[in-house]
Amino acid sequence: MLTVIRGAGDIASGIALRLWRSGIRVVLCEVERPTAIRRTVAFSECVARGETRVEDVTARRAAGPAEALALLREGVIPVLVDPEGDCIPVLKPDAVVDAILAKRNLGTTMDMAPAVVGVGPGFTAGADCHAVVETMRGHTLGRVYYTGSALPNTAVPGLIGGFAGERVLRAPADGVFHQLLDIGAQVEAGQAAGEVDGVPMVCQIGGVLRGILPEGTPVRRGMKAGDVDPRCEAANCYTASDKALAVGGGVLEAVLRLTGALG
Repeated sequence: MLTVIRGAGDIASGIALRLWRSGIRVVLCEVERPTAIRRTVAFSECVARGETRVEDVTARRAAGPAEALALLREGVIPVLVDPEGDCIPVLKPDAVVDAILAKRNLGTTMDMAPAVVGVGPGFTAGADCHAVVETMRGHTLGRVYYTGSALPNTAVPGLIGGFAGERVLRAPADGVFHQLLDIGAQVEAGQAAGEVDGVPMVCQIGGVLRGILPEGTPVRRGMKAGDVDPRCEAANCYTASDKALAVGGGVLEAVLRLTGALG
């Protein structure tokens, strides 16, 4: 079975891990300049690096569908720079998963594959996809909806370690991002983790820097540029999150059910 996943950030990568470990081949599609924050657990890193590894799974950038299929035969997850999903009609996958997390549909349609799954708000099962998986932290995280939509976007980050919006670091100005600290660094409230044209991006709470944009990323003021985890477990920076795996479990259920693999 082959699944194309649109997006290769940390949530999409958690989905890829769930499917890959269940014997489902996956191909990921990304933009030329990804803006994933949790780069240590995002297959999107291989767009710039050529190759990356998340936990025990390796991904490599592929030049096109033919090379992607060759990498799959090697046991490597291919990542294509293909934001429009042009590879989909060529690869003819059994399932397509939209995990771009744009909070709106950027072009995914039900006719792309026998099973089309939308991740998070912006999709309606029965209209533009066959199933939707909940991404909101809480009681329904990872639940699959075969009719209707996920909970609407609240623009408020989920609660972790007693903190929500305070965890998120945002670009303080328009310009080019300069990274001051690496992922995994211990930070304190008031400490600068990055800057934009000399304007510091200051941590609101102490903890571990779980994610940060790479050096030289063009940013706009208010854009998410980093993430502090108040639980202070540096090891968590290098494994897929509970949320990513929960969402991945929901996608796995949907793909298996919609393709008839569950019998």
